[in-house]
This record gives sequence, C-alpha cells and structure tokens, in this order.
Amino acid sequence: MDLAYDGAAFAGFAPQPGRDTVVGALGEAIARTLRLDAAPFIVGAGRTDAGVHALAQVISLDLGAAVLSEDSTDWFLRSLNHQLRGRVVVARARVLDDFHARFDATWRQYRYLVATGPALAATSALAWAVAAPLDLAAMNDASACLVGVHDFRAFCKRAPDKTPDEPLLRHVYEATWTDEPDRLGVAAAGGFVVFRIRANAFCHNQVRRLVGSLVAVGRGELEPEEIAARLQSGDARRLPAPAPAAGLALVGVGYDDLHGGPSGPGAPIR
Repeated sequence: MDLAYDGAAFAGFAPQPGRDTVVGALGEAIARTLRLDAAPFIVGAGRTDAGVHALAQVISLDLGAAVLSEDSTDWFLRSLNHQLRGRVVVARARVLDDFHARFDATWRQYRYLVATGPALAATSALAWAVAAPLDLAAMNDASACLVGVHDFRAFCKRAPDKTPDEPLLRHVYEATWTDEPDRLGVAAAGGFVVFRIRANAFCHNQVRRLVGSLVAVGRGELEPEEIAARLQSGDARRLPAPAPAAGLALVGVGYDDLHGGPSGPGAPIR
C-alpha cells in the first residue's frame, strides 16, 4: 500500500505505546474494515519521525488471500480513507504474492522545503522559514560531496546498539538544491528552495542534520568544504542543529517491476 500522511498529526510512523502514530491509526482502521481480532503487523519502507510528512510511504502486511483479493482493493481503499479522514491517505493498494516494503526497496527519496522569507502558519507546517539570503551555489557545492558511498556518522543520531566507532555507510545517488518560485502563492514573501536526496537507505535524523548544516553553508556560517571534512572525520561536534521536522517529507520509494515499481508522484493512483 502507498500512503501519504500529515506528520504533524502523529508522534511518528512506528507504533509507540500510548501515543498516536501512523501505524496505530492505520492498523485500527484495517482491523475495523476487515473485522479482524487485532490490528495486523505493518512493515514500512522507512520510519519517519514525529512531524515528518510522507507523500509516498510504502507499507506491506500479510492478510491472506481469504481476507483480501485484488478485486476488492477499491472497496478497501474507500473504507480506509473514509475512516482516516485525511490524516492518512491510502493512495494505492496492490495484492502481491511475495513483497516486503522494507527489504525489497532499492532506494528512498526525501524532499526538504525551505521558505526563503517569513512564513504563514500554513506554510510553517510544511517548510522551514529562513529569512536570511541563501547562497544556493555554495549549498550545491557542499551537497555534491554527499553522492556516493560514505560514512554518515557525523550526520546521524546513533542507535543505542551502535558503538561510536562503528561506521554508518549509506549510498547517496543524488543530493541537489533547486530554487522553486511560489507558483501557488502560499508564502507571505519570497519562494522556496528545495533539497532532494535519494539513497539506498537513511539513518536516524540524517536528512534533517544534513539540511541544518547545508543551510548554514548557504548563510555563510559554515564553509562548503566542512561537509566533506565531517564525512571524513565522523565528528559531529559543533555542527548546526538539525532542521525542523516540518520541512521534511518522504516522497518516493524504489522497487523493481516484479514488486510493483516505484512509489511516488509518478506511480499510478487507484
């Protein structure tokens, strides 16, 4: 299933006891729709933190052929979307014989929105408002060194089971900044700059920490060469704070044709 959701409405994607999460809300809706005794176990292509949005999250769950077939997915979608009322939108559902949302994914893509001026409350829910002028060329120069296989220890929140010297290797396929005019007229002033990054996988807080440092480069507070230096050293000390969660969205997940092809804006919506 392909999902979109407003991260501000949840304490994150993964289930947490006593807290409202994407998996919790969706699992309850599925159980009600199919009259299951308990919510099914849901696997996600990636785990988004509290406040982080998704336009193309992908999940998998095993319901069995007797519960749901390809012919009944339209009814299933309508029921779920009616119950979830826009907090989560189920954009596509497919029945596959063998599919794992996490392990079958070949890449994930995130987008980070930065508003280049004061933001209204509506845009603040989706973008980080940065009033200072940003040097987009310097930000792209600094981002270029991210492409390839690197140890991202300096830009990741380390998991409890990882030692400080253990590398966090990730393969980044693209990392670019573009200037996006406010074509819809939703910003009080200025427009947006957008960071797009695609990799085989991401570690905890990686994109937000990278954006925090890259925006500091754009403000002239950090030299572009410092990003490459931190990749080499793995030293996170005195780096800028992570960018706010509201600007971040998961916008695509890659799969081969056998597993339904990629999710995201180019995927067919049923």
